[in-house]
Amino acid sequence: MNFSGINYESFADGEGVRVSFFVSGCNRHCPGCFNPDAQDFNYGEPFTRHVLADFAYHLGKPYISGLTILGGEPMEPENLKGTLALAKESRSIGKTVWIYSGYTYEELIARHDEITNAVLALTDVLVDGAYVEAERDVSLPFRGSKNQRIIDVQKSISNNEIVLYQP
Repeated sequence: MNFSGINYESFADGEGVRVSFFVSGCNRHCPGCFNPDAQDFNYGEPFTRHVLADFAYHLGKPYISGLTILGGEPMEPENLKGTLALAKESRSIGKTVWIYSGYTYEELIARHDEITNAVLALTDVLVDGAYVEAERDVSLPFRGSKNQRIIDVQKSISNNEIVLYQP
């Protein structure tokens, strides 16, 4: 997996101060994408053990609330192993995990894929759905278009139905 950047102190990609990790590669190509360069799976730098160690150091700082993984598309099959490694690292030090995905929760669950399920099991919040330019609304917290949802993944798994996240 490649990544296009890491923001070690983000205030925009979830609640609290977060480390935002931008994976490279997306097959969705949503018109108006905020990060079109990252649609290329070869864009950016390789995700290595050195990168993971540096990432973990910054994530471990006491004022960091958690990790946000976005992209590109963290839930593309090509990116799932890297996304899983990031989520495991975050949870191992007691930090929350937010994921932004153009796939809906229903699409991800329908995969019946072991790695997808493992990622979701470690995810606190999923901002799901493709960015839709016609639904753009800059007043919405933590999302770019009205069709996107902010899902409490753990409650959704537990209740076997979608539960929207309540800050």
